[in-house]
Amino acid sequence: MANILVVDDEMGIRELLSEILGDEGHAITLAENAQQAREARAVGAPDLVLLDIWMPDTDGVTLLKEWQRDGLLTMPVIMMSGHATIDTAVEATRIGALNFLEKPIALQKLLKAVQQGLSRAQEVARAPLVPPRPIAPSVPSMQSAAAEPVSAAPMFAPPPPPNGARVVHAISHGEGTGYTLSFDLPLREARDAFERMYFEHHLGREGGSMTRVAEKTGLERTHLYRKLKQLGVEPGKLAKKGQ
Repeated sequence: MANILVVDDEMGIRELLSEILGDEGHAITLAENAQQAREARAVGAPDLVLLDIWMPDTDGVTLLKEWQRDGLLTMPVIMMSGHATIDTAVEATRIGALNFLEKPIALQKLLKAVQQGLSRAQEVARAPLVPPRPIAPSVPSMQSAAAEPVSAAPMFAPPPPPNGARVVHAISHGEGTGYTLSFDLPLREARDAFERMYFEHHLGREGGSMTRVAEKTGLERTHLYRKLKQLGVEPGKLAKKGQ
């Protein structure tokens, strides 16, 4: 989970980005102008910033220059705009912006840019400041060379299902989860119950990532969002449970 700061003066854009990135498991902080963005940055550096260029008080490029001047540009920044020229995008990149997204932002471009930004941040965080000291080779012991023990069979078997029901098993994060689906239900309710179990299984297995679940289930993300809302499945809770 990453901490992402979204800076945009349009409420609709802020809410949309918050919903999409929140469903991906990230913690989102919202700012509607440069001053709120400054205050959020003063609390601590986020892992990534999505920064709108055209804002009423101070534009995004000017704010980017401020952060660079004051030594606060320590996180990847992705600029956003629906009216910026190529020169503006080039200038923002020269100052230190990692990427530029044109509005309306395509979903796949957004997720790809965010993933690239977070990967870049991790690379910078892992980069050693000094060369590592050489490690003397260790002599393998007889214990480390021994084969790992094989897990024993579970001591307790699950209880038998009630009459007229069948147990569907799903594997999530290495643990077997049993679901009971009754054939006595009306077809519509039985189908909804199965779909709910199906999507909960995949959401738990993929850590709540809507992108990976969409790929696994073969659904478009917009269709997947509507389906989960219809079934009452909350991806955020399943993502926390799977962590």
